Amino acid sequence: MLKLNAYQLKWVAITGMLLSHMLIAWWDIIPAFLRFPMYISGGFTFPIMAYFVAEGYKHTSNLKRYISRILIVGLIAMPLHIVALSIPFGGGFPMFYPWFNIMFSIATGLMVLKMYDSMKSKVLFWLLYIIVIVPLSLLILEWYFIGVTMILMNHIIKNEKVRRVAPPIFAGVCMSGIALMSSDMGAIVSGLPEGMVFFLIRPEFVALQTAFGLGCIIAGLLLFGYNGERGAKSKWLFYIFYPAHFVLLGAVGLALRLFEIGWLGVWFGF
Repeated sequence: MLKLNAYQLKWVAITGMLLSHMLIAWWDIIPAFLRFPMYISGGFTFPIMAYFVAEGYKHTSNLKRYISRILIVGLIAMPLHIVALSIPFGGGFPMFYPWFNIMFSIATGLMVLKMYDSMKSKVLFWLLYIIVIVPLSLLILEWYFIGVTMILMNHIIKNEKVRRVAPPIFAGVCMSGIALMSSDMGAIVSGLPEGMVFFLIRPEFVALQTAFGLGCIIAGLLLFGYNGERGAKSKWLFYIFYPAHFVLLGAVGLALRLFEIGWLGVWFGF
C-alpha cells in the first residue's frame, strides 16, 4: 500500500479541492470525460482535512487562537468563495452553495470537540448535537452535518485503523445516499433555490454527487496508508491556499466571461 506522510496527504486534499472547484467554476469549458474524475477528487479533501483537524485539536496549545485563525481565513474567503463558485463562467455548475464555507465547518467541528470533552453528561451532549448542531450544520455549512460529524468521529474513535477509514466511509455513504435520494425529490423541492432544484433532478449531477461519495471512500484508503510522519512543515499551507485559489478561479472565470461576451476582444483587438 502507498505510504504517505502528513504533508503529502494535505497536498492530495488541496489538489482534490482545486480540481473540483475548477470543475464547478469552469463547468462549461471542462470536457465531459474529465468531469467525473475531477469531482471524485473533490471527495478526497474534507475526509483528509477532518483527520488532521482532530489531530490539531489534540496538539494545539491554544484552542481559541486556533479557532480564531480559521474563522479569520473563512471570513476573508467568504466573498471570494461566492464569486468564484456561485457566479461561474457561462452559468457553469448549477449548484447552491452556503454562505459559510469549509473554514466555518472546521471551526464548528473544533467547538464541538471542546463541547464533547467539557460536558460531563454525554447524554446531554448527544441531545444538543442531534437537536441543535446537526440541523444548523445542514442549513448553513458546507459539507452540512457530514463534515462536523467526521471531525467528531476522528476524535472519539480510539482505534487508529478504524478512525482512519470509518469517517470517510460515513461521508461516502451519506453523499452517495443524498445523491440517490435526490433523484426522486423533484416533486418536493419547489421551495429550494433554483440551482439546487436543478441539481437535485438532473441525472448527470446526481451521478456526479455519487462520484463525490466514491472520492470520500478513496480518501479513507489514502489515510489508511498514512505513515504517521509529519513531513515538511505545512502549518500555513491550507490557510494561504484556500482564499488564494478562489482569487485565481474568480479571476480566470471573469476573464473567460468577458471574452465570451466580447469585451476582451474589443480591448485586445480579437
